[in-house]
Amino acid sequence: MATIEFTAFPRGTEGRAASRRLRRTGKAPGIVYGGTAQPTPIELDHNALIHALRNEAFHSSILTMKLDGGAAQVLLRDVQMHPFRNEVLHIDFQRVDPNRRIHMKVPLHFVNEDVSPAVKEQGAVVSHVMTELDIACLPKDLPEFIEVDLSPLDTSHSLHVSGVKLPAGVTAVSHGTVDPVVATAVVPKAVVEEVEEGAAPAEGEAAAAVAAPAAEAKAGDAKSADKGGDKKDDKKK
Repeated sequence: MATIEFTAFPRGTEGRAASRRLRRTGKAPGIVYGGTAQPTPIELDHNALIHALRNEAFHSSILTMKLDGGAAQVLLRDVQMHPFRNEVLHIDFQRVDPNRRIHMKVPLHFVNEDVSPAVKEQGAVVSHVMTELDIACLPKDLPEFIEVDLSPLDTSHSLHVSGVKLPAGVTAVSHGTVDPVVATAVVPKAVVEEVEEGAAPAEGEAAAAVAAPAAEAKAGDAKSADKGGDKKDDKKK
């Protein structure tokens, strides 16, 4: 995985008014904290930052921040966006200690959904209950994403976190739920009704097949009765 780099600049002024003036000049205010150094106010080029934020890996990778002639390994921790404009109001980064485990949410990439028994054989729709997973690992083991193989999925069993294959050195972080569901498959109601309607004529045909001999027998009895009545009438005459 290629290293993602970005450039930040020291920010000399703080406060809401100063941040507003900064944003009017095409800059985005931020801060970097953690490690043994004091929190450092920074500013970034807004257009470059917006472009970087479109990259999924920027949110879940170890980043190299170039600042004031040096470089530091950081994680993106928070982005505050304007309520209705595509504008970054503030951004937070955390310095990384290579010897300390970190907690991070990484995206899940689902594969082989179309070849699973649930979809291929049962016409089910797969629901991605979770789209990211909270993990713990050393910075060197942080994955850009976690691949989730859905090929064994069927409608009788959901896929849980315990069934996701994690990269070496990575563990899932639980938040109260023992083994949360990652993905599940459900057959749509329309498909179920279509199957039931397809079975109904077969049942009707079977019933008709059973009823047919009885109906023929009744018809035969009726004809015999009519013939018998005709003979009796002839004798009376």
